[in-house]
Amino acid sequence: MATLPSTDQRPAVDSSACRVINAGVVPYREAWDWQVEIAERVREGLSPDTLLLLEHPHTYTRGRLALDSDLLLDAATRAARGIDVVETDRGGLITYHGPGQLVAYPIIRLRGRGGPHWYVRTLEQVIISTLAEFNLPAATVEGLTGVWTADGQRKIAAIGVKIAGGVAYHGFAINVNPDLTMFDGIVPCGIRDRKVTSLAVELGAVPSMETAREIVARRFCAEFGLEPRWQA
Repeated sequence: MATLPSTDQRPAVDSSACRVINAGVVPYREAWDWQVEIAERVREGLSPDTLLLLEHPHTYTRGRLALDSDLLLDAATRAARGIDVVETDRGGLITYHGPGQLVAYPIIRLRGRGGPHWYVRTLEQVIISTLAEFNLPAATVEGLTGVWTADGQRKIAAIGVKIAGGVAYHGFAINVNPDLTMFDGIVPCGIRDRKVTSLAVELGAVPSMETAREIVARRFCAEFGLEPRWQA
């Protein structure tokens, strides 16, 4: 079995760079395994900070605090609609991922930058600045995680992260133009008194996913002081 080179033999990793990967549509479990693998390499100093941009097939993901009562569809209905359910190691409750939703998974070192609270608040600012480029005002809501329309009534982006060994993974999801009826099968993030929305609904037009990916990458890297390096 091959062994890793000693620390002083490892090639230098550019700490100012963020590798950005447009991964297309990736099943949730596959993307999770990928993140764990990259996180280990980032932790070992073998890879730069990385941002995965992708979409998932229809999936409900349950965070560490998820309640059984927040999953409203039975197994037969989920199977008929092609919805997978995955128990994850991220924080938070239950949410939906699917086509038309831009999922961003930053795998990034936090040591020397800030703690979990700072990191989540910074991700919220990345999302807010991204939406501003679509001329959509957005805001946070006190006591809740994620990003909402300016009036605080409709959620447009969810956040759930995991931090291990000083490296964060999982991340955030922006509803660009997903099938919003999929959220009817859960209590999204345990919140019963507010709606879920999308850029397409709020703007009255379907924005380009390619444009959304480009803006997210640029805004994320600017917020964290990194230089985006797109990788095919």
